[in-house]
Amino acid sequence: MRVFTRSLTLAGTIAATLAVGGLTAAHAAGTTLSQGHVDVLDVEYDGTALALHVHDESVTPGVEYAPADVVLKALPAAAYTVPTGTCYSHLGTAGTTVHRLPQTQNTGLLWPGISGEHLATGVFQGDKVQVELTSLSGPGKLTVYKNGLCPRNNRAYDSGDATLANTRDIAAAEHDHANWVFTKAGSYTATFSVRGTLTNGTAVGPASATYTFQVG
Repeated sequence: MRVFTRSLTLAGTIAATLAVGGLTAAHAAGTTLSQGHVDVLDVEYDGTALALHVHDESVTPGVEYAPADVVLKALPAAAYTVPTGTCYSHLGTAGTTVHRLPQTQNTGLLWPGISGEHLATGVFQGDKVQVELTSLSGPGKLTVYKNGLCPRNNRAYDSGDATLANTRDIAAAEHDHANWVFTKAGSYTATFSVRGTLTNGTAVGPASATYTFQVG
């Protein structure tokens, strides 16, 4: 169990692996992505090590970045009013404004995906790996959740809740979307790590990557 605060020191090394076949590698620092379909947690395995990339699918051909080379931006249009009810209490006080990159695509905003599409089946036990939010620094908190009858019960990550494992299984060939909510405007850095166990029992990872989000 990991406890988050707003001023955690980020730890771990950045996974900076080259792009796999069929993608264009991009290495120029300072690229900002603010619209379109972007797989933020894009897991890959090269036969030796796991890595996390950012895969921009808003362009053709798709472009792959090391997380350290991009800024992921939530534009002002991501402003979202917290609904009433305990099922939304993880977002803050009802009626207040947070910043949500939604699960359902809004063409004017970044649409952050979660992808295991570059993982082959039959490699990892259960055909899945584990991606953990290990630290967050910023003016507020980050929560990633799916829509449902009670969204609070569908959280994969919540930096403000130490009772959560803040770990999500990502399956081989999976592609998914969720709501990414930042509770305050400003700059955030988030570190995620990925690990898995091969079918022969060999542990792989963890490998870490640090992401920068600019909100508002």
